[in-house]
Amino acid sequence: MATWSFDTAHSEVSFSVRHMMFAKVRGSFGRWTGEVGTDAAGALSSVRADLQVDSIDTHEADRDKHLRSADFFDAETFPTMSFRSAAVRGDLKGSFQIDGELSMHGVTRPVSLDVQYGGEGKDPWGNTRRGYRATTRINRTDFGLNWNAALELGGVLVGEEIEISIETELVQGA
Repeated sequence: MATWSFDTAHSEVSFSVRHMMFAKVRGSFGRWTGEVGTDAAGALSSVRADLQVDSIDTHEADRDKHLRSADFFDAETFPTMSFRSAAVRGDLKGSFQIDGELSMHGVTRPVSLDVQYGGEGKDPWGNTRRGYRATTRINRTDFGLNWNAALELGGVLVGEEIEISIETELVQGA
């Protein structure tokens, strides 16, 4: 069994959501930690990640402030969003799934990540690294993020479906 750490300088947790029903707003979280476990054969077996909600960045300070407020994430009351894996299934050297639980805003729900293995190699300092890309979609209202505004021509200001994309580089034993 080995433990791998996220190299957050070479990784990103990002998201996108519909705005006014026809455009997308994108953002990311700047501070997060976690680790990945592998079994005796080196296969990925567990994932744990914790994101600091107040590190949300959509490149618009007023929007970020609103997202941190009680209307959305309520970062003061719920400062951390977390993922804990429950099962890993599929071809671990290709495409596979990680099933687990996502907790945010005081709500925990099952989530399945679609994962693509990116490869493994040694860096110039002798550390073993691996890359993965994971994606999923969630409905924000399932987690109690319900704020919205009706549009004059119909529809709502903020979509409910959130697309999540995770690009990771892991370092063994770091």
